[in-house]
Amino acid sequence: MAEYAAVDLGASSLRVLLGRLRDGRLELEPLHRAPNGPVRVRDGLYTDILALWGGVQEGLRAAPRDLAGIGVDGWAVDFGLLGPGGELLGNPRHYRDERHARGADLAFARVPREEVYATTGIQFMPINTIYHLSSDVEKSPALLEAADCFLTIGDYFNYLFSGVPCVDQSNASTTQLYNPRTRSWSERLIEACGMPRQIFPKLVPPGSVLGPLLPEVSAETGLKDVQVVATCSHDTGEAVAAVPAQGDDWAYLSSGTWSLIGVELKGPLISEKIRLHNFTNEAGYVGTTRFLKNIVGLWILQESRRTWASQGLELDYSRLNEEAEKAEPFRSIIEPNAARFAKPGDMPDKISAYCRETGQPAPETPGQFSRCILESLSLSYRKALDEIQELIGRSIARLHIVGGGSQSALLNQFAANATQREVIAGPVEATAAGNVLIQAVALGQIESHKALRQIVRDSFPLQTFKPVDSEGWQQAYNRYTQLKLET
Repeated sequence: MAEYAAVDLGASSLRVLLGRLRDGRLELEPLHRAPNGPVRVRDGLYTDILALWGGVQEGLRAAPRDLAGIGVDGWAVDFGLLGPGGELLGNPRHYRDERHARGADLAFARVPREEVYATTGIQFMPINTIYHLSSDVEKSPALLEAADCFLTIGDYFNYLFSGVPCVDQSNASTTQLYNPRTRSWSERLIEACGMPRQIFPKLVPPGSVLGPLLPEVSAETGLKDVQVVATCSHDTGEAVAAVPAQGDDWAYLSSGTWSLIGVELKGPLISEKIRLHNFTNEAGYVGTTRFLKNIVGLWILQESRRTWASQGLELDYSRLNEEAEKAEPFRSIIEPNAARFAKPGDMPDKISAYCRETGQPAPETPGQFSRCILESLSLSYRKALDEIQELIGRSIARLHIVGGGSQSALLNQFAANATQREVIAGPVEATAAGNVLIQAVALGQIESHKALRQIVRDSFPLQTFKPVDSEGWQQAYNRYTQLKLET
């Protein structure tokens, strides 16, 4: 038996889990969990990085002393800047910070959109790192001049553990400053956007062993002789690595705050046609490419719950799913990727306004709002899968849903109905499973990625959902395709 610690820094929570690998099966045990979310300070949104570090250390104190390894994954696009002595130059700004709104205009004034995509193959989203840094070039030049190193969030925690400043390729690729063909930083984009080249550290492939835990961290946590592994420091990369799939006729959906839907390819797929469809090519485990689209995801339901809670109405997800199942089908449909739904705020009010503007009845109860959200997300999955089939030139028979959102049997069934494809749900803990098992491969306990996925299939219960009501969902899809993204 070998034991590993997986540090999972999600967009809404921090978790430390213990992974035990024995007899060809993986067991996961939670050690610590804490909420994570942006903190508003005057006019900005920040990540409370020190609170996260304190929570990580608390979780590791509960781990066995003889861990084999530690790996960290986190959400993409956000980053920290280090000074010459390795000190963090302030709390990182959060990707939903309004200050980044002008970043895209600043970047495209220096480099045409077409060139940015041809170089990186990354979906255009206002949250991308290139736009954060472009905003810093204009508004915080002194900060960039003082910086000695740029690290994404997961890689910053790997640095705190190991003392090795590097960025894992899976996270580097999400910045829109990485060239997937050369597997290196894009010197052209960095220079053209006015960013200091010297702050971008060396890149390492997922599964790289960085070295032993630093003595000061050992003293703080009680852990000794533990290897730090740069697994996939992007949490979606970890989850996709652990998808329990076989063959090549499947797609994945990493379902949580964000919905990331796509396929695993042997290399990047970049063209003008793909740019117009706005798909992304992210670096995956063992040299693969995650060809996918980012969809706003269960963030819309999370924000709705937050609004209802502020009004004194506490509703857990189980209750919302029950109420949604009872609600009238297809009463209201939204385009989840409309810009308004990506921003914090009164989400029920935004949904109601959208429905009124598009000539639909606005939801009136939490159950109706929840059904509207889940049905609309499922219809967006259908659109993305149909586009993927067209772009890669082969059919997709199955959709694997992993992550926290896979716990919703209602959403899983809606996804099967909307896409008219078989859905296989699980594991819920795909990110942590990928984290632990990539460590095990790196440290020689598992021989390959194929063996890794077999362990996932043997270790976690999977649930299959067959599509029904094709006619009703086709009519709903026809309505959905008439909605405008800009609305």
